[in-house]
Amino acid sequence: MAKQLNLLIVNSSEQERNTIKNTLHSLDVFTFVECEDSQIALQFLKKQAVDVVITGLDVGKIDGWRFSRMVRSGLLQTPKNTPILLIPPIYCERIAETTARSYSIDAVLPFERHAQLPHTLANVLSTHLEKSSRLNLLLLEPNQQRADEICQHLSLGFACQHVHTTHDALSLFRQQSYAIILLDATATRGNAAKELVGSILKHNPNQAIVTIIDSRDADYAEQLLLLGVTDFVREPYDISILSKVCDHAARREDFMVSYAEFEEKVSQLSRSEQNYKDLFSAHQRILLHLNTVVMELDQQGLIRFINPAWEALSGFGIKTSLGQSLCQFVTAEHRNALQKVLKKIINAQQQQAKIELQIAHQKQHQIWVECRFQLIKNSKSKVTITATLDNIHERKQAELQLRHLALHDTLTGLHNRYYFDQQLNKICASVTQSKHVEHALLYIDLDHFKIINDSKGHQQGDIVLKEVSQLFGKNISDEHLTFRIGGDEFAIILSNTNLLDAHIAAESICMAIEKHKFHSEEHSYSISCSIGLTQITIENHDANECLKQADIALYIAKNLGRNLVHCYTKEDANNSTLQAGLEWGHSVREALQNNLIELHYQPIWDFKNNTIAYFEALLRLVIKNELIYPNQFIPALELLNDTFLMDQCVIKNAIAAVAAHDSLNQIAINLSAQSFLDERLLPHIQACLVEHQVAAENIIFEITESASINNLSATQSMIAKLNQLGCHFSIDDFGTGFSTFSYLKQLPAQHVKIDGSFVRDMLNDPIDLALVKAVHDISHSLDKRSVAEYVENIEIFKALKEIGVDYGQGFFIARPMPIYELKKAIPTILSCKTI
Repeated sequence: MAKQLNLLIVNSSEQERNTIKNTLHSLDVFTFVECEDSQIALQFLKKQAVDVVITGLDVGKIDGWRFSRMVRSGLLQTPKNTPILLIPPIYCERIAETTARSYSIDAVLPFERHAQLPHTLANVLSTHLEKSSRLNLLLLEPNQQRADEICQHLSLGFACQHVHTTHDALSLFRQQSYAIILLDATATRGNAAKELVGSILKHNPNQAIVTIIDSRDADYAEQLLLLGVTDFVREPYDISILSKVCDHAARREDFMVSYAEFEEKVSQLSRSEQNYKDLFSAHQRILLHLNTVVMELDQQGLIRFINPAWEALSGFGIKTSLGQSLCQFVTAEHRNALQKVLKKIINAQQQQAKIELQIAHQKQHQIWVECRFQLIKNSKSKVTITATLDNIHERKQAELQLRHLALHDTLTGLHNRYYFDQQLNKICASVTQSKHVEHALLYIDLDHFKIINDSKGHQQGDIVLKEVSQLFGKNISDEHLTFRIGGDEFAIILSNTNLLDAHIAAESICMAIEKHKFHSEEHSYSISCSIGLTQITIENHDANECLKQADIALYIAKNLGRNLVHCYTKEDANNSTLQAGLEWGHSVREALQNNLIELHYQPIWDFKNNTIAYFEALLRLVIKNELIYPNQFIPALELLNDTFLMDQCVIKNAIAAVAAHDSLNQIAINLSAQSFLDERLLPHIQACLVEHQVAAENIIFEITESASINNLSATQSMIAKLNQLGCHFSIDDFGTGFSTFSYLKQLPAQHVKIDGSFVRDMLNDPIDLALVKAVHDISHSLDKRSVAEYVENIEIFKALKEIGVDYGQGFFIARPMPIYELKKAIPTILSCKTI
């Protein structure tokens, strides 16, 4: 059975809580947590997360709206995008929709419609995203400085988009919708502003428009209002007044419609008793024409009476259906269940019954119905069974969708990690009942899948994952279970399979993936996978141990060169080096996830100006209170394909350090080859710069020469984007491939680092000295700065300065050190190196 979703019900009424639970209980999807007060619910959410929240409106001192705001704040243990469904007792549609949008609530369903809960929850769970209550605002302001000021002050309530001209404003308006358009009429006087207002309102008469006008020009303000402008602000104005005017104008339509709906509700309650009776009669007539089928069955279960709704439900005519057994209209898989229910009623073993089953429609498709049966005996003791059949197909589909979401991965359609854990425990428990039964577990990881995401993008990566999933289906029979564990990791449970057959099956998967051609635009490429295999037998039936064994076997398969299958043996368990390597990789990943890092900074010396030009940020991990250096953890990260996690941590902490310490005027950050082409890199850099208010020109990014030329066009594009952002760029370890000098002119970098292997021996080896000079000369000819690594002594220091190299880095200048040591050392460094 799949893992249940935790559903929190916040409602002061015990009766309503029970109704909600009863409505959802049959789905067998949720574990219910009940709170009668919002403050009790908040105390619960401060300690643990839930998967879904259903709240009433009057739930204590903190009402349902504000309770939802607390969930969205991100201050609780539950994720801030946890799906929220509000169930008020009654509601006006527009008021509910408007308020829900402001409080980022996923859906609103009045309690009287609680039967629709499964369908509504299915939609919410399959589509919920990060919520924002900010309204879209289009600002027309030719003056950039004023525009920036307005956008900054309105950013809390509005998502502002700024244009300079009326042409651009009209173009954007036609492409997307805006809650409000803010127009600086003082800068767009005359017909231009009027024509823009006219064009907008012709396209959408209800569009809210606010104008900024000259305080002395009443005639112009009147003309704009006559054209249909919603409101205006006179110069000079207080920015808070502008914010209030914009907010009221943007929500004007919501207020007007909501008021009309509220007025209609009051009017309905005020109608006379006769009008109520007329309305009740109309409702009765409507009910007679709904899809509910009413029929009578005799003692043999034959249809004796049926209403016209039967034709719409089943497609069969009334005349041809009379005298027929109800069972013959039911699908074969439900026929026995129906016969048992009818037999019990006919024999008076029970007076009434309810059952859900499928009707076979006349057009060869199935429809889910809910059947209710009632035993009736007349004065002559003749048995009659009355039955009602309601179409519950949509509700049933919603239930099936919820079940599917709980058991399956949404991208590939394979079973998910929750179902894997349960099935592995189940099959491990089953082997204890038979000594001769054996199963197998395959743990699969795609080789170098991260490169596809880096070079082709995550959209292409998703396509590859789908195609790989289809290959599993073609090579693994339906009796076995296939799962997507996460990312590019998969698992297969082979039931009733011995070790040899399991190994053959695993090899067939490797071959199928290796031979398959994956297509991207006009190119095709191949990938491979590594597989760890372990047996599940009477001697080895602990689920956690089996998973650990498969993980170790997979680790070995990767270490042996990838694209192969490794079967776990007892020797693997006794291999302390292997165990340590696997555990070390997980420890490194955990340290990065918990931000257990320490950055050291090494000064880069400016030979020309005799000062520190900038600092290079170098990563150290803190594991078990011990400082760990890159050569100790980077190989493990590369094996686990987690270098982006490392770079993500360094970027975030380094930029924060620049903001916190004036001494760090400019820093250089190293990027791995995998992270450099990851589409998440640029947004992450932008977000960190904005969060810490650091100027982009204070940051230099470095990547090695070999990684740069490995994908030249993508490297050029990424460097151009970083330069456009304002960041600088450096090519590290340049010169290791002498034939790659021609690439340097194609890379828009500002700095070139001369590989330290040349610098170290330049005074003893004339070839190394010539290479140092060559890289420096070429760098200058391309208007780039040269940086020499491994400046280990005063002789190299002086020689580099004489050659004219721009910058130097090495232990003679200063060792890398944490920020608190660096601040103390800077005066000494400056005084000792000024020669």
